[in-house]
Amino acid sequence: MDIELARTFLEIMSAGSFLEASERLHVTQTTVTARINSLEDKLGHRLFVRNRSGARLTAEGERFVDYATLLVQTWDRARTEMKLPSGLDTRICMGCETSLWNPVAVNWVMWVQNHIPTVALHSEVGDVDNLIERLGAGALDAIIVHRPNYYSGYVVEQVMEEKLIHVQNVSQPKPNLFVDWGPEFRAQYDAALPQPRQSTYSFSLGPMALQVMLQGGGNGYFRTRVVKQYIERGILERVPETPEFTHPVYLVYRKGKSSDVLQLAFSGLRTLAHEDARWLL
Repeated sequence: MDIELARTFLEIMSAGSFLEASERLHVTQTTVTARINSLEDKLGHRLFVRNRSGARLTAEGERFVDYATLLVQTWDRARTEMKLPSGLDTRICMGCETSLWNPVAVNWVMWVQNHIPTVALHSEVGDVDNLIERLGAGALDAIIVHRPNYYSGYVVEQVMEEKLIHVQNVSQPKPNLFVDWGPEFRAQYDAALPQPRQSTYSFSLGPMALQVMLQGGGNGYFRTRVVKQYIERGILERVPETPEFTHPVYLVYRKGKSSDVLQLAFSGLRTLAHEDARWLL
């Protein structure tokens, strides 16, 4: 199927109208209409309901979204692979959870740069669900995350054991700050601590909560390697007689999709996992 048909379909879905899609694609509205008519003929289904207010997906159109996205992403990836700079053999595309970009992803990129100089490397940072989706679509070769979601067809390997510990600002230990580190943490927290986890201040991003605690005071659960430097400097301290929780890091990639070069890159990540790097976030 012509990739432009799928790309046009996705553009209309995003824009909400054939006219807006034509302007984004820099083609005439007649061309956009012809492409969708051709696509609907090939699929044997109507994909859009068109009216004066624009265009909305039919039920069949909704089902086609994932396939169109995969088609476009795979094609774009293929085009990118074919345009490797001179002297490079292949490309590795890796993704990481936001809280893992520094130092895990940064150090991994530098390791690949130093040990596999013939490889072009593309890296992305995002949330777990988006990374898993990108991995499944073939846009990424591997991802590093805290919550892997064990789906069929993936290899999930724990590469690092991290812990979440309860710390507080030495000079200002209040207020309570609750950081949502994910469902596993919430389950461990609720089982170990009798008090409710609702706090005046709650966060979905650990680095943001850490900056609030460092600048304005408070206490909460944070990653050991991140707060270690602040404990050593006397800015933070561990809250006595409180439990600690596991928060491991996982490498995830698709079964049967790892080349020798990718396996070499994985070995570098495993090596880095055992080094005492300075975690900043």
